[in-house]
Amino acid sequence: MLTERQEQLLKLIVEDYIKTVKPVSSNALCDIMKCSSATVRNEMAALEDFGLLQKTHTSSGRVPSDKGYRYYVDNIMEAKELTGEDVLKLQTIFKNNSLVLSDAIVRSMEIVSELTNYTAVVLGSASANNRVVRIEAIPTSPNNMTAIVITDKGHVENRNVVLEENVSQSEVKQAVDIINRLIVGTPLSEVSKALEFEVKPIIGKYVKQHEALYNAFYNAFSDFTGRPDIKVSGQAKLLGEPEFNDVAKIRSILNKFEDSDLIRQVRCNDEGINVYIGSENMLDEDVSIIKTHYVNNGVEGTIALIGPKRMEYGRAEALLNYIKDNIGRRVD
Repeated sequence: MLTERQEQLLKLIVEDYIKTVKPVSSNALCDIMKCSSATVRNEMAALEDFGLLQKTHTSSGRVPSDKGYRYYVDNIMEAKELTGEDVLKLQTIFKNNSLVLSDAIVRSMEIVSELTNYTAVVLGSASANNRVVRIEAIPTSPNNMTAIVITDKGHVENRNVVLEENVSQSEVKQAVDIINRLIVGTPLSEVSKALEFEVKPIIGKYVKQHEALYNAFYNAFSDFTGRPDIKVSGQAKLLGEPEFNDVAKIRSILNKFEDSDLIRQVRCNDEGINVYIGSENMLDEDVSIIKTHYVNNGVEGTIALIGPKRMEYGRAEALLNYIKDNIGRRVD
C-alpha cells in the first residue's frame, strides 16, 4: 500500500514520462512535491523497490515499469474529459445518417487513431439479427468467383471462392437467383441450415453444376458466420513513437497487425474498459491494448486501441467510452 506522497510521486512520474518520453529525475520533482531532493530520491527508491519504477541505462532518472503503469491505471488515473474538438469530429460521424452503423464505427475509430497516434482495431461480429438482404457472385475465372453477402444492417462481406470445377457464368447466375429466392430474410446464423434443407433439395433440378456451386456457397457462408469482420487502421502510427526506433522490433509488430488470427484474440466480451499492459496482452510485450465490447440491436463487437505502454490511458478510455455510448444509442 503506497502512502499518499508515493502515489502523488508515481502519478507525476508516469504522466511526465507519457508526455516527454524522458526519464524523470528527482530534481525535476522537488518544487512540485515541495520536498527536498533527498526526500524525493528516497521515495523514488521505495517505488523502485516495490517494482513500480525502473532505472534506464542512459540516465539516473526513473521510468514507470509495467507494474507501475498498472498501479497508475487501477488506483491513480483520473477520468479525462474529451475536448470540444474531439467531440465535434466524432459527432459528425454518428450524426451522418448516410453511414450504416458498421461504417460509422470504423470511421470513428479511424478518427481516434488520427487523434491519438495509436492503432485502432474494430472486430465486428455477425449477429442472429443480421438478416440476408441479397447475395451476389462475380465470376473471375471459370473456376473462381467472388461471393458477396449484404445484410439488413448494412454489413457487406465478400470472399474469393475456388470452385471444384469450371462453371459457366449462366450457371452461377441461376444458382444465385435460386439462393436469393430462398434465403433472403434469413438470419445469418441460420443460413447454413437453409442451404442444407431448402436450397440443396431443389438446386439440382435447375442447375447442372449444382454440386460445385452449392459447396462453394455453403463454405462461403460458413466462413462469413464463423469469422468476425476485422478493420485495423493506423498500423504505421507506432513508427513515429521514439520507443519503436528499432527496425526489427517495428517490423515484428507490423507483421503481427497482418496476422488475422492474432488480431482476433483482441476480442473483448466484457462491457467495461479493459487495459492490458505489456506482457499482459497476447500481441506484444512492448505495447498496451485498451479495449471494450459494444452492442447495438443485436450487433456486437470490439473496439480497441493499441499503443506504446506510455499511452494516455485516461484519454484513450474516454474516447472508447464515447464511441461505445454512441454505438449503443445509434438507431439506423
